[in-house]
Amino acid sequence: MHKVITTFYQAFTELDAETMVRCYHKNIRFEDPAFGELHGERAKNMWRMLCASQQGKNFQVSFDKIQCDVAKGTASWEAIYTFSQTGRKVHNKIEASFEFKDGLIVSHVDTFDLHLWSKQAFGLKGILLGKTKFFQRKLQEKTNHLLDEFERKLAHYSP
Repeated sequence: MHKVITTFYQAFTELDAETMVRCYHKNIRFEDPAFGELHGERAKNMWRMLCASQQGKNFQVSFDKIQCDVAKGTASWEAIYTFSQTGRKVHNKIEASFEFKDGLIVSHVDTFDLHLWSKQAFGLKGILLGKTKFFQRKLQEKTNHLLDEFERKLAHYSP
């Protein structure tokens, strides 16, 4: 399963969403503080959207500390990018946990310090509000709205 995680993150460093989503089981469950819980194609489309949004930009991903067996795994990864909404530089450090089924990732949970991320992404607003459930709820509403729009565009352009 080490190879699946390595393939997933190596593809992310190249913004290759299709290789990333091929590492996911059809019944994938993804969760993180920014999007909340996503399932199936919606989880896959989240990576498609994120990769598409970073094409041609100064975006860096690194990963290490991969540990796994046939059922579960973990990894550490970091992303450095400019948050498009504010133009502020973000360096996010994430811990990922995985569960596997049929040789693919069936559960993927990313955890990170949302307050630290919000301080970087939003400055004073993030310092003041980033620890609140209100902020997290509003962030998830915004990210899921962006994902809704992305999926509408995908459906419009699909044959």
